[in-house]
Amino acid sequence: MANVISDETIEYVGILAKLELSESEKEQAKKDMGRMLDYIDKLGELDTENVEPMSHIFPIQNVFREDVVTNSDTREALLSNAPEQKDDMFMVPRTFE
Repeated sequence: MANVISDETIEYVGILAKLELSESEKEQAKKDMGRMLDYIDKLGELDTENVEPMSHIFPIQNVFREDVVTNSDTREALLSNAPEQKDDMFMVPRTFE
């Protein structure tokens, strides 16, 4: 285990995460964080020179429809759903006095 995590680092991470850790939990966290950093170091050894970057493991594509602007005047249709209306606007109950 080349990455040794200090007690100060564990204290700092605990403060950031708003965690109160017991001494045994701190020791376990030090070991876990060290193993995680060792694994990241191991991944850094991989040759990724000819690997194409990807955002997802599966070949997915955008399934959204094309954004087409249409100008339509649906004011009357929208206002037909209003319980009350005045001057082509919705009338709503007063929320404060």
